[in-house]
Amino acid sequence: MSNRVPLNEALVSTVGTPEESKLLDSSPRSRVWWVRLADGRPVIVKQMTGVGDADADADTRFARELAGLRLAGRGSGPAVAPAVLATDAASRVIVMEYVADLGETGDWLPAYAESLARLHALTGPADAGALPVWSGPTAGDAESFLALARALDVPVPSTVPDELAGLLDRLDPTPHHALLHGDPCPGNDLRTADGIRFVDFERASLGNGLVELAYFRIAFPTCWCALSVTAAPLTEVEDVYRSTWRGLTGKDVPGDLADACAGWLIQGDALVERAHRGTVDQLARVPDEDFEWGYVTARERLVHRLGVVADMTRDHDHLHAVGRLSSDLADRLLARWPKLRPLPTPDARPW
Repeated sequence: MSNRVPLNEALVSTVGTPEESKLLDSSPRSRVWWVRLADGRPVIVKQMTGVGDADADADTRFARELAGLRLAGRGSGPAVAPAVLATDAASRVIVMEYVADLGETGDWLPAYAESLARLHALTGPADAGALPVWSGPTAGDAESFLALARALDVPVPSTVPDELAGLLDRLDPTPHHALLHGDPCPGNDLRTADGIRFVDFERASLGNGLVELAYFRIAFPTCWCALSVTAAPLTEVEDVYRSTWRGLTGKDVPGDLADACAGWLIQGDALVERAHRGTVDQLARVPDEDFEWGYVTARERLVHRLGVVADMTRDHDHLHAVGRLSSDLADRLLARWPKLRPLPTPDARPW
């Protein structure tokens, strides 16, 4: 595959002639270049890749990212994503504004939470159909969670199946239209003097912003670098998110954060990287093997999530039994595998 910057005549006539370029690190699903134009301006060029059967998926990711970026470009406040400068749908190329990253900035969490709330508040009911709706846990995920408890010989309270069915109903994204990034992970953000800007909108969707606010508690479930945010920092970031949302929309954040966290808990696909999602029942693997993603294992991620849900649901009206089961499952995992490590803290974030 050629490493030449894919700028055709139409793109060059729109943005300018490239004089210097550098291929950047990116996922296997795309190629990204830093490009300096003849007038001295730097831009970013991103091309979705796909071969054979993967072409259709690449087309979908291109359309999704472009729609997400354009929606994220709304608003008069600080930008939350790079601006789109030009596109070539036939080649699945997006030319974007270059945003300089300040790198390590100490306590990055409050700015991250503020930009996440700003992103979520950019869309509303009038945008229905602009992106796919968020895809959350399914009845199959709930059954896999129950099967995990049985495999580990942990008794399942009789009311848990009904509580999980109610959880799935409450997580229905249809009534919600927040602009979700889809993968708001450390590494998909750029730190600027005006705040955080997000990149890589290939999984953008519309839904309830709480499912991404939950990332702070549930340890960034779609990310290779799982990080545990607790105590005062957690309270601060959630307060920043909620106050920013309220200031922009005039309303409180809808929904229940405990529901969002429980939703991530029961999704086995949130234990593995994207390439392996939808292939096998990942929760069913846990009793027999501890597979790594990044520098954290599946059992370590799972123990953290179980503890979070157990703590959040002690007095919960609709998830009390799920919380008790989560607590018992965490105890069983730690008893069987006592060397499981706690997740890294945010100051261990890879920059």
